[in-house]
Amino acid sequence: MAEIKRYPFIRHLRAEPTNHVLGYRNGTLRREGAGQAFWFRAINTAIAEVPIDDRELPFLFHVRSTDFQELIVQGVITFRVVDPQRVARRIDFAVDLNTGRWTQTPLEQLAGLVMQLAQQFVIDELVKRDVRQILADGVAPIRAHIAAGLAAEVALQELGIEVVAVRVAAVAPTAELEKALQQPTREAIQQDADQATFQRRAQAVQKERAIAENELQNRIELARREEELVGREGANQRKRAEEQAAAAMVEATAADERHALAAARKATTIDAVQGAQLRIDAERAKVDAAMPPDVLLALALRELAENLGKIEHLTITPDMLTPVLAKLNR
Repeated sequence: MAEIKRYPFIRHLRAEPTNHVLGYRNGTLRREGAGQAFWFRAINTAIAEVPIDDRELPFLFHVRSTDFQELIVQGVITFRVVDPQRVARRIDFAVDLNTGRWTQTPLEQLAGLVMQLAQQFVIDELVKRDVRQILADGVAPIRAHIAAGLAAEVALQELGIEVVAVRVAAVAPTAELEKALQQPTREAIQQDADQATFQRRAQAVQKERAIAENELQNRIELARREEELVGREGANQRKRAEEQAAAAMVEATAADERHALAAARKATTIDAVQGAQLRIDAERAKVDAAMPPDVLLALALRELAENLGKIEHLTITPDMLTPVLAKLNR
């Protein structure tokens, strides 16, 4: 935007280096160039200021594919003015000599023209393909088509406009369409995930079955060994009982034999002692029978005297004294 200073009867203009100034006096071009600074009189001067720097024009197009699906194309077009005189003749870039501002909106007109042309190229490109092909090809074909179309556009050449660059940031379907397009892939991925889950569960079940079978085999083996152990213990107990019974039998037999032997010895001893005693008694009886009564009485008294200290009570009857007294009298 040019800077205009007002003085009495005269004014001064100073433009930026990125703006091309066209100064007309009485309808004749007298000055032009970038970054101009000059004095002028407002009464007979007209000034146009055309920006010559690169201008970025963002765009957002809603277009349809050949299968009638709505798509959104977003990007930026960079352009600049290469022929200020030509564009100034087609679009009003005149500035207010009091404020230095444009009297119209030339940049908006220029941007609208470029935008419409780019949109037309995008529509022409996408209407030939279906939505899946467009999304699969990406932004490169669209960018190339827009750049080639704008570069060959006669209207821009006549305006003195040059397209510097075209950038397409994204080509995307609407939210509902994107969700519908993503659904098969999501379902396929979900099916793969479910399949992986099922396989993992199947493997887990197989492993659990193998573990259970292993545990069952271990229990069967333990039960078999326990059965063998019980049988072995029973056999050992039976054998132990048999051995104990045999030992008890042997011990009882030995005890019986010992008792029988002891009884035999005792009987033999008793027989021998009693026989000897009987023989002694017989002999004594024979001797006593051969001895006179007086001698027998004397022996009886002597034995009585020997055992008198051991006798606590002695009873003497008349029958016992009568023969003794008779003997004494004789």
